[in-house]
Amino acid sequence: MKSSTKWILILLGMAVAASGAMILWQRGGGQTAPVARILRDGELVEEIALDKVTASYSFVLHGSAGSNTIQVEPGRIRVSAADCPDQVCVEQGYISDGTVPIVCLPHGLVIEIVGGEEPLDGAAG
Repeated sequence: MKSSTKWILILLGMAVAASGAMILWQRGGGQTAPVARILRDGELVEEIALDKVTASYSFVLHGSAGSNTIQVEPGRIRVSAADCPDQVCVEQGYISDGTVPIVCLPHGLVIEIVGGEEPLDGAAG
């Protein structure tokens, strides 16, 4: 094998190893704590670091379209009561990851979780 071919293979191996290390670092070491973001009509109302919650509590968000009672527990959040007609947001229950947000369309409310462990998609298997 020629000397130049050996160097090309060595450089290629180093590039593959560096790429693999970067991917592992981004997936594992670069994760942030889960934060519940509460938005009303697209505007951020509150952010709650779910890993910092030590005791359950609830609060009411009032808006021109109606009100929602938000219940927070360590690691999870839900809408426990609402005065909207369909109650989809209440029936959804708790969320604890970024898989599916809680949405109350009549009140323009969205609760989403960002950070934390990313859910696996169907292709990752």
